[in-house]
Amino acid sequence: MTRQTPTQRLRAFIASESAGGIVLIVAAAIALVIANSALLAGYQSLLATPVNFTAGELVSIDKPLLLWINDGLMALFFFLIGLEVKREIVTGQLQSWKQASLPVFAAVGGMVIPALVFVAINAGSPDNIRGWAIPAATDIAFALGLLALLGSRVPVALKALLLAIAIIDDIGAIAIIALFYTENMNVGALALALVPAAGMLLLNRAGVARTIPYFLLGVFLWVCVLKSGVHATLAGVVTAMFVPIATGDEQPLERLEHALHPWVAFMILPIFAFANAGVSFAGAGLEALFAPLSLGIAAGLVVGKQIGVFGACWLAAKTKLASMPPEVTWRHIYGLSCLAGIGFTMSLFIGGLAFIDPDQIDAVKMGVLVGSLISAVIGMTVLATAPRAATRPLNEVPSA
Repeated sequence: MTRQTPTQRLRAFIASESAGGIVLIVAAAIALVIANSALLAGYQSLLATPVNFTAGELVSIDKPLLLWINDGLMALFFFLIGLEVKREIVTGQLQSWKQASLPVFAAVGGMVIPALVFVAINAGSPDNIRGWAIPAATDIAFALGLLALLGSRVPVALKALLLAIAIIDDIGAIAIIALFYTENMNVGALALALVPAAGMLLLNRAGVARTIPYFLLGVFLWVCVLKSGVHATLAGVVTAMFVPIATGDEQPLERLEHALHPWVAFMILPIFAFANAGVSFAGAGLEALFAPLSLGIAAGLVVGKQIGVFGACWLAAKTKLASMPPEVTWRHIYGLSCLAGIGFTMSLFIGGLAFIDPDQIDAVKMGVLVGSLISAVIGMTVLATAPRAATRPLNEVPSA
């Protein structure tokens, strides 16, 4: 396989994520239609279908179909995220501070401010505070899918910036899940997880380029992590860290990325969206949206992301801690900060970890869907009316 240049990889990734984002939108729309039709009972029954896997007396996993999707299929999504993060840090946009500084500031602002907005709105509702991380996420597939609809009106540099922000955002989400959404830890199972991890380390040190051994040990690791109480999807991230970028003429990490992208973009994420976006609006009025939990999420995504991402970029440029991409105006940056408020996949995922009460989960879905929709409409409107070429050098900070 001919090795691609970083620019070619970036363009191929954006094209794949953009098309996948459109499929994701369709899957979410179908789930919403079903959930608000006579098919709702069948939809809920399907997701509650028990699925059991047993391997002798050693392993027995019995979960409803919804949790197999969220714990199993999504582990492959997190595995792909891990591959992307490793590549970007070692050879891509995040390998130097000069390249990574702006997306780092933007991503941090885009996580901290939405969380603060959520906490401020839910300060009087202690049962909801556990959902503080829900509006901190950004859905890269959805956002890039919408950017694709704007074609050449959006500079490639802006898409690259959004991609880098989302990757750093994913790193933050992974850390949040590991630190704040792990309970009742089984130390024995976690200790056993060190065995496949050590095996993958030895494979890496030995320069093994074949990916099957990593996959088999990764499955073993997933089972151990699932039984430990740590969320099983993190096993995907850990496995990705051991896959070598290059071994001689082989490029195992890049090969895996190319192989996994279509499956994640066109199957795994749409299935997740179909299984998690179905919320019934029957009997739900404005009071449901303005309840603290759903309002905190929606406001965090719409208001918090705009303030956090745009404000961080503005401050970074003003203090000369970061430089802006070429051919990008401040209107582009503002539109990007709005699109960063599309939390969808990761927000719904974190919401499922934060709450088990059905009413709270429905409130999470409503807040995520409404907040993401408003963010998408504002962002698309701003970018659709933005100039095609920069009218101002972005190291020139606009007046307040």
